[in-house]
Amino acid sequence: MKVPIKWLKDYLNMVVPPGDLANRLMMSGNEVKAVLSVGENWDNVGVARVTAISPHPNADKLRLATVDTGKGTETVVCGAWNFGCGDKVAFASIGAVLIDGHNGQTLRLKPAKIRGVESRGMICSEMELGISQEHNEILVLPADAPVGMSLQEYLGDTIIDLDVTPNRPDCLSIIGIAREAASLTGQPVHIQEPVYQETGNPIESCIRIEIEAEDLCSRYCASLISDVQIRPSPQWMQDRLIACGMRPINNVVDISNYVMLEYGQPLHTFDYDRIAGRKIIVRRASADEVITSLDGVERKLNQNMLVIADGARAVAVAGVMGGLNSEVTEKTLNILLEAASFKATSIHSTGEALGIPSESRYRFERGISAGVALPALKRATQLIVELGAGKAARGWIDVYPGRKIPQPVKLSVIRLKKLLGVDFTREQIMNTLVSLGIECRQSGLNDEIEAVAPYWRSDINIEEDLIEEVARIQGYDKIPNTLLADPLPPVNPDPLIKLKDVIRSGLTAHGFTEILNFSLVGRDLLSKIGTVAPASSAGPLRVTNPMTSDMEFLRTSLRGNLLNAFAANRRYQEGSIRLFELGRVYLAREHNLPDERETVCALMGGLRFERSWQSQNEVMDFFDAKGTIEGLLLYLGLSAAFEKGQDGGLHPGKQADIYIKKQKIGVVGEVHPAVALGFEINEPVYLIEMDLKALVQFAAADRIYRPIGKFPSTTRDMALIVASEITHQQIQKIITSFGLTELAEIFDVYAGEQVPPGKKSLAYRLTYRSPDHTLTDQEVNRVHQQILDRLNKELGAVLRS
Repeated sequence: MKVPIKWLKDYLNMVVPPGDLANRLMMSGNEVKAVLSVGENWDNVGVARVTAISPHPNADKLRLATVDTGKGTETVVCGAWNFGCGDKVAFASIGAVLIDGHNGQTLRLKPAKIRGVESRGMICSEMELGISQEHNEILVLPADAPVGMSLQEYLGDTIIDLDVTPNRPDCLSIIGIAREAASLTGQPVHIQEPVYQETGNPIESCIRIEIEAEDLCSRYCASLISDVQIRPSPQWMQDRLIACGMRPINNVVDISNYVMLEYGQPLHTFDYDRIAGRKIIVRRASADEVITSLDGVERKLNQNMLVIADGARAVAVAGVMGGLNSEVTEKTLNILLEAASFKATSIHSTGEALGIPSESRYRFERGISAGVALPALKRATQLIVELGAGKAARGWIDVYPGRKIPQPVKLSVIRLKKLLGVDFTREQIMNTLVSLGIECRQSGLNDEIEAVAPYWRSDINIEEDLIEEVARIQGYDKIPNTLLADPLPPVNPDPLIKLKDVIRSGLTAHGFTEILNFSLVGRDLLSKIGTVAPASSAGPLRVTNPMTSDMEFLRTSLRGNLLNAFAANRRYQEGSIRLFELGRVYLAREHNLPDERETVCALMGGLRFERSWQSQNEVMDFFDAKGTIEGLLLYLGLSAAFEKGQDGGLHPGKQADIYIKKQKIGVVGEVHPAVALGFEINEPVYLIEMDLKALVQFAAADRIYRPIGKFPSTTRDMALIVASEITHQQIQKIITSFGLTELAEIFDVYAGEQVPPGKKSLAYRLTYRSPDHTLTDQEVNRVHQQILDRLNKELGAVLRS
């Protein structure tokens, strides 16, 4: 919301500089994005009067304009034709900094010869001054503009750009900010009741208003204007609209926009003569009803949408956009002016479903108070009459089924002190609230104040709302810092948070980069990773009002976005890519809230080592991913077992389930080539996925300290011949089950000519150590033989000769 200071001064005596006011607004909870100074670069630009115009001797499309600058006269070359003798214009003399209308770059004005005629200056367009994008026409100033005055003094302004919070729709208006500023500076706000001449027929005899959907429309006000004159709005109004970032169109449209900015209430105008049956019906749309909106797009409606209809068809989508069939054009003679109050959630869902952003929708979906509708309607009608744009019918229509009597909110002084820690007096509290337009009176109890919120404040409903108003107007910065009277309660850290920190550090140490993605994904992404959205309730959860088709479902896996990121990085990066994400996935449960699982998913692919003269350009394989898991679990003092997996998204021969103490916690393996191809990945990519809820119960267990052995170790090697289906894990489990076995490392795997068919050779180095004495050869040989005997008995393993 852009607030020009000159406009603000219509309602408030400015006793502080704009920068100071912006700071006070910021400290009171109104976010200030910027303080803009319009015209700060208009040095050497002033108001001039055109005294003569003559044709250019060497160019038919150019003219020579002589201007009185107040300090003399200058004759300059000009290509615009929208001004005449006697007009006031903005004249830039040599040295002025302007914007080039052809390329948008800044330039410093110098003397120039244009088709043989010297021009020492320039008559400026709005674009050259940086006011708007209009470049084809000269900026013609009002007739009362004083010749010789600096343009900065005449047109310059300071604009406070606010980012209004959703709970304060009243601040989406100049008057709303004026009320805020008045309370913060201790000044009264000046808002006059709109008064205008009524010369037409009684409005009740000309139009009838019916509200059928009272749950979606609490109030509908209308006035009727006859003998409408469609023409440009006055320059002062255009200047204010431009300062607020809006483009002037014509007087009727500009007045609607002007009042919307002034009061915060959107308005809409209908061509009265195109309203069938001379009546307006506010109703829900019919099933598959169609309307062509003002942007020329045919839009299909549904029964959840609110429309403004006449006796024959819908003429507007309520609160969002008008219909082409009731549009005000240059041929319009009579208009019906609308100001209404619609249910915020209805406007939001309708706008989202139709994909129509608009200024009116932006305001309605924040919950504008119904009390603003009639004052805004009167103000717009007043401006139309005063500016000679038409004649007002007698009276107005105000259908108000949602009228509610304002209920007082009780405020306890003791409660305020308890929440804020400041002992404000009753007088301070009441004076602060009254400065905001809140009516206050003392309750029967000495401790209580009864307050009634003004009609424009729809956000004040409970005691805490009043306490907040006192705190922000008195100043959050004035609330003293106070030490806590009692000690803080002990904190029980969440083991899941600690686990995530350890995993994040561990994967980062392994060379992985963390990425973050939205929890919402599209149907296409789910299909690529093998998860689609079936009709059954067990399918992925669909968002009721998705923002885009790519954000339609809650993700059931982290894989899709990671694969997208891998593919995107591969387009610009060679070598290795290691990515991971920590986040929730959402699994539907029938008749219940979804199962939100904390998950870690990692992808790796490409070269095992960065390219160098020492590396052999080896690419990663399954064992790199498996080793990453083992290294990661080592951070947690855990070890994992791996069993053959059945994950459909992974390569059937290159995957494994991860177990800790017989409980599955995740999977590891190569992404299925068909899945990878769907993401345009043409190389092996390896995936790690673990359920943190399943892992945390083991990671949170107490770790047992084991001291470094005091006595020397001894090693033995064994090469075993086993069946091809026997796994390393089966062998290692038997070896390490013996108490003296400290370590078992595999250092060779072979299958070939010297090994029988269906067999393979596995070579191990075993480390033996005793915690209480030095082992003898006899002890080691005995344990070594016991291991061989058990391997032979359980797995059919024999020593390789």
